[in-house]
Amino acid sequence: MTHFAVQLINMLAATLLMLNFAMLSQRRILSLIRLYTLHGATLVTSALVVAFITHDNDLYFSAALTLLLKVIFIPWILHRLILRLDVKWDVEPLINIPTTMLIGIVLVIIAFNLALPIARLSSSVARGTLGIALACILLSLMMMITRSKAVPQVIGFLAMENSLFFAATAATNGMPMIVELGIALDILVGILILGVFMFQIREQFDNLDIHNLESLKED
Repeated sequence: MTHFAVQLINMLAATLLMLNFAMLSQRRILSLIRLYTLHGATLVTSALVVAFITHDNDLYFSAALTLLLKVIFIPWILHRLILRLDVKWDVEPLINIPTTMLIGIVLVIIAFNLALPIARLSSSVARGTLGIALACILLSLMMMITRSKAVPQVIGFLAMENSLFFAATAATNGMPMIVELGIALDILVGILILGVFMFQIREQFDNLDIHNLESLKED
């Protein structure tokens, strides 16, 4: 049973990696939000599997919190934001998609090489997925860097936080509960602040291109 659960974790880790590549190549904001929702749902499933193997009740709570926050609440907020802001559906990458995907593959190779010595020191049942978790972090960071619009950058930040949670689960079977609650609160506050920030950009410049901020001059 444990062997099957470990194989399931590996499959979920591979799914997370594919979703990160899908988000990296996505050109439509609505589809990007849907992919982020699937990203969160995969994270919830992996946390439940690890909780089942380790009999860690805290991970069950973490999975429930992740479900409410990252699969239901945050996607709902993002949908409301894009409707209220009436943003364009097309995502504008700074680098063309083929080049972005090639860079992403290089980042995956680097992540696996960096994670290999760390995974050997870990006693977690999911330690074999640490390289994938690190690759997801780097791909999410790249998504933030290569997007010129505020909404895709926010989704990239949220995907990176998901990947960090998965990395913590892969390396140590999860973070302490107080840390997870603090992170959840920080995410909620951050989303609210970013929502206000996006409304201000929209009101000032009539679009969400963050490069408009470069035109601001001191009085």
